[in-house]
Amino acid sequence: MSLLGPEEWQAVALSLRVALWATLAGLPPGILVAYALARWEFPGKQVLNGLVHLPLILPPVVTGYLLLLTFGTRGPIGAALKEIGIVFAFHWTGAALAAGIMAFPLLVRAIRLSIEAVDPKLEQAGATLGASRLWVFATVTLPLTLPGVLAGAILAFAKAMGEFGATITFVSNIPGQTQTLPSAIYAFLQVPGGEASALRLVAVSVAIAMAALILSEVLSRRIAKRVSGA
Repeated sequence: MSLLGPEEWQAVALSLRVALWATLAGLPPGILVAYALARWEFPGKQVLNGLVHLPLILPPVVTGYLLLLTFGTRGPIGAALKEIGIVFAFHWTGAALAAGIMAFPLLVRAIRLSIEAVDPKLEQAGATLGASRLWVFATVTLPLTLPGVLAGAILAFAKAMGEFGATITFVSNIPGQTQTLPSAIYAFLQVPGGEASALRLVAVSVAIAMAALILSEVLSRRIAKRVSGA
């Protein structure tokens, strides 16, 4: 990291902060939604599944614009949150929100597949012993799906680190405030002599992405071995 300049390091640090908060905030609802899609039958299930995966289909700019309309200071939710001191638009928290929404489908999908791989009979056995659904989930389902949860979190973190379209539309590209790693690369490519800085940040992006993919693959293999009983 000593090879990076102050502005470059600032963008990397902000990206790490944004991706971390996006992942941590997305985990609880991600686990809940994944469990609902994997285990429950209810009206509107396919609608929920579609909404979860919608950010993967929509252009990121559209997602960012919808966030701006909803969570901007004049939006229906953003205006109410502003009254209690919570601001998303043109703030790093907005970058975390945009990155979290774009990464949410990957998080949910990985956790859902892990939950579906758990034998329902194991959960039923816990229920027959008088345990509540919540206790069965906490002591049976969650431990068995933990590698999948970790794999999903890692993929979501990597996706949040690389999010650009929704983020720049929602919070702009303000150095030191909302300029994440992808935004910084874009900004450096727009000025003469910025290619070297952009290339260094590209190298950092590739290194982080590869590390995340390798770690996710290792955890996925552990899931397969656990399910097969190897």
